Amino acid sequence: MITEYNKIGAFSVLLRVFKRDIRIAWRRRSDIANVFFFFIIATSLFPLGLGADPRLLHAIAPSVLWVCALLSCMLSLPRMFANDYADGTLEQLIMSNQPTLLIVLMKTLAHWVLSGLPLVLVAPLIGLQFNLSVIELQVLALSLLLGTPTLSLIGSIGGALTLGVRSGGVLIALLILPLYIPVLVFGAGAVNAVFVGMGASGGLALLGAMLALSLVFAPLAASMALKIAIE
Repeated sequence: MITEYNKIGAFSVLLRVFKRDIRIAWRRRSDIANVFFFFIIATSLFPLGLGADPRLLHAIAPSVLWVCALLSCMLSLPRMFANDYADGTLEQLIMSNQPTLLIVLMKTLAHWVLSGLPLVLVAPLIGLQFNLSVIELQVLALSLLLGTPTLSLIGSIGGALTLGVRSGGVLIALLILPLYIPVLVFGAGAVNAVFVGMGASGGLALLGAMLALSLVFAPLAASMALKIAIE
């Protein structure tokens, strides 16, 4: 009975961490809007700048949409832990009896819900500007659904490593962009595979594998970095 009670208590604390991050972000709706509108504006500039050639737009669509999604997710990474670190909340969470790894996972989930999930929902609509077919739009949404959580998980490592550092956003970019490259390659490659008449299962499977690996190792690495930053 005590063990079950402890499990319920731990779940309640972790759920509160998730809800707290969502609530705080909602109070700063401009931060959420910045990510959302950056993606829309950045992707819309390419059809305006390159003209109305449907073949050209169709060819560059997967790479453009994925690069813009990657950059959009990066905009909010410096704030993943920084606000809680500044007001002392992060130190209290780490010093509590809750596993730091799960706390990191909850905060990463909140980041994805606020920054990644909106991109997954709006990307198929943006893809219509690039003359993508229905199947390509479906693969695009699925690739982003698998890839954007990986971006948030990998980004949590960069956010933890740059706590309290000036120009943290620049350092995060330098640290995690090399790690983002495989996600970008396989995410855009899955959509390109449909375009050339091949199956997208290979690219999607690799995205799923990277998500599984990130779920195991990224929270562990980020939690260790947070403990070092607090100490």
